[in-house]
Amino acid sequence: MKRRIACRAAMVAAMLTFSTPTKAEESPDMTTDQKNVLSLIETMTSSFEKGDIDTVMQTYEADQSIVFEPGEPVSDGATARQIFEQVRSVSPKFSYSGHEVIVQGDLAVHIAPWKMTGTDPEGGDVTGEGLSVAVLRRQPDGSWKMVIDNPHGSRLLATSN
Repeated sequence: MKRRIACRAAMVAAMLTFSTPTKAEESPDMTTDQKNVLSLIETMTSSFEKGDIDTVMQTYEADQSIVFEPGEPVSDGATARQIFEQVRSVSPKFSYSGHEVIVQGDLAVHIAPWKMTGTDPEGGDVTGEGLSVAVLRRQPDGSWKMVIDNPHGSRLLATSN
């Protein structure tokens, strides 16, 4: 046990020594990169709510992995587009209870608890919630795009107890 703790402490010390990631929760103190990452997430969300799937797909790299169902990532862009269009049929509206963005070089992680409400074609209420974990990469033009998008990040927390 002591060896495990010492190993973890050494790893943390190494990480602090050899890297200086920037981390911020949604605040005016965010760096330009963090603001740009958050802006991309907001663009994706608002475009999805409007049914603008073209813009939604532009927020992802061509070789992305999106977890529409827990534990089942989709990497094919055509399939991802089709699933977004299907989910759009419930007119989803999303809200976030906060955002955290961590940037290290050309990679970033966006973490946010979310809730969704919508209406199915029969008029029934549709709700969902989870923890979104998205990995983004800086593009050659300086913009950011999502590489991995897992809105079901909290599912492991629910089963760990």
